[in-house]
Amino acid sequence: MKTFTDNAGRTWTIAINVDVLKRVRGLVDVNLLDIIDGKLIERLYRDPVLLCDVVYAVCKPEADAKSVSDEDFGRAMAGDAIEQATKALLEELVLFSPSPRDRANLQRVLETTWQVMDRARDLVEARLATVDAEQIVAQALATSGTSSGSAPESPASIPGG
Repeated sequence: MKTFTDNAGRTWTIAINVDVLKRVRGLVDVNLLDIIDGKLIERLYRDPVLLCDVVYAVCKPEADAKSVSDEDFGRAMAGDAIEQATKALLEELVLFSPSPRDRANLQRVLETTWQVMDRARDLVEARLATVDAEQIVAQALATSGTSSGSAPESPASIPGG
């Protein structure tokens, strides 16, 4: 079992079993076993709302015991809490796999995903380090006075107008 802490300071436990798979499928219409083809990982990363809905469905019995509604849960999910929840969920999904070979393959997929994400962040940071914001603003201001189209003619310049 993996845990994460939301922004309200509550600790949540992620444990994947057949009951959880059925609950998530029923409440959120997401098949957590789709992790095998890798597309689910991308969907969850790109859609934090979907991710939080899935995590809430996974944690629903615990949320009910703590009297935490779906809305309260969502309000406490931002920033680091989302990253921690994502890692906990995906790592638990890897551990759920009944086949040692599948677990090993899924672990490799997950590790590759983390590496790709880190590399993408490195590239963004490097690109931002080379951006000269003052130059961009100066260029934008210099071109804001020019028009790429023509202004409509005034009524006085139109014959018969």
